[in-house]
Amino acid sequence: MESYLFVIDYQKDFVDGALGFPGAEGLDQAIAAKILAYGKGRVFFTRDTHFENYLSTREGRKLPVPHCFKGSDGWQIYGKTARALEEVEAKAIDKISFGMDVTDPATAAVLPGKADRIELVGLVSNICVVSNAVVLQSRYPDAAIVVDAACTDSFDKALHEKVLDVLEGLQVTVTGR
Repeated sequence: MESYLFVIDYQKDFVDGALGFPGAEGLDQAIAAKILAYGKGRVFFTRDTHFENYLSTREGRKLPVPHCFKGSDGWQIYGKTARALEEVEAKAIDKISFGMDVTDPATAAVLPGKADRIELVGLVSNICVVSNAVVLQSRYPDAAIVVDAACTDSFDKALHEKVLDVLEGLQVTVTGR
């Protein structure tokens, strides 16, 4: 069975930086443990990636908080998760929008050719986690898509709970509730 873990945007700016929120740091140990359990060749991670023109982009106009500028401290992966990703030689996917662009040649070259099961963890549940769940569901229509609610969160707890319901409505399995 081809089973993979995708760690979505568990970056310093979303944990304790520009868009950080209480509780985000509490996911670190569980995400790191999950990464190590999947092991080498089974883990991918995304990095929200912006540039100096961020405030002139559609996202920047709607969310005028500079964050995750490529190469900055806030762009880096947080804590034990960063070390675990390094240990399993996880593959990085830089993305400039909420969901990864699977048609981008650099992204397509990293993604697995086939998947039976894909699990997602990371931040933020109601923005990038849901976006990437939908993208991966479209890319791998026969794969079971799973989101571990115990390894994702949001700055808005009401939206977090709602998005978990929406994910289930999209035939995504939500565990850890």
